[in-house]
Amino acid sequence: MPIQQPTQMQPTNFLTTTTSFPVMALFATGLPWILLGTMVMAMPISFWIKANQLSYDYYKFSCPNLESIIESELLSLFLTDATAPAAFLRLMFHDCQVQGCDASILLDSNYLNYSSEMISSRNFGIRNRESISHIKSILEEECPGQVSCADIIVLAAKESVLLSGGPNIEIPLGRKDSRTYSVLEADAKLPSPTITVDEFISIFVSKGMNIEESVSILGAHTLGVGHCLNIVGRLYDSRQRDKMDFGFEASLRLACPTEIPLTNLTVVPNDMTPVIFDNQYYRDIIAGRSLFGIDSSISRDLRTAPFVIRFAMDQNYFFKAFSSAFVKLSLNNVLTDVLGDVLRHCNQLN
Repeated sequence: MPIQQPTQMQPTNFLTTTTSFPVMALFATGLPWILLGTMVMAMPISFWIKANQLSYDYYKFSCPNLESIIESELLSLFLTDATAPAAFLRLMFHDCQVQGCDASILLDSNYLNYSSEMISSRNFGIRNRESISHIKSILEEECPGQVSCADIIVLAAKESVLLSGGPNIEIPLGRKDSRTYSVLEADAKLPSPTITVDEFISIFVSKGMNIEESVSILGAHTLGVGHCLNIVGRLYDSRQRDKMDFGFEASLRLACPTEIPLTNLTVVPNDMTPVIFDNQYYRDIIAGRSLFGIDSSISRDLRTAPFVIRFAMDQNYFFKAFSSAFVKLSLNNVLTDVLGDVLRHCNQLN
């Protein structure tokens, strides 16, 4: 089936986000942002699951060993690459931000010269697409034509959180794979390193999250590393400068000594425990040791700072909020039934 012509997508606008009630009316009442974020699209997860025709036992009969196979494959990979969990988590986030959770990020450019989403500079550093394809090949032997690549991406991210010490998140399944992809939409919808708090809130409220859940989803930064390419602005551009711990800033300048990175391979840990899923990320940003500008910003903004403090103080509370946010993100604009396919190979159309 041919790829649809990509169209330029505009960034989400909070004021025009479709909700179950008029957003502008809420602004007119003078309701505070923190309350607005709680109310906008605050539908229970069960509503989204039913609306998307997903279920927790979707593969109960068609592929009963699905999750154990994925867990086994990931365990083997994690033993040789401690950074893999962070990569799988980021892969899911970048897939779900563009078109929805549909595995479009795995599709390669085709013979008509439609560019893969991976061409976008916003997908710099994305890894382990080939690992998803490897898991898919194993599942094709176990239960041919049953499990979508989109579900494998979400399950790999879920297992990455759990195996790194995070919560065990129950994920509804039944997503189908996309027949389309768009590098233009990737350019427009994947957040930039200089994203503002307003833009950040807009993105995640549009996916059904309240502000607390939006702050919790950034807790994914507790895993992995950041590239100098994405942090030098905070160090050398006076327009992006904000308050940082002196010793932490010195260490960043040592790792990233020039405004234009000498190499894109240089990385800095996201927090003090980059291979453990915990609440250290929030502790670090309160102490002025945040890696990205948005991390620092949410610790100072009156709408988000209370949640940063709560998560820093109570890891279990963070885990609960993150689990809810993770599920809502995984339900974003999914394809079901005839709207999508179950690809035989994750990087190409059937």
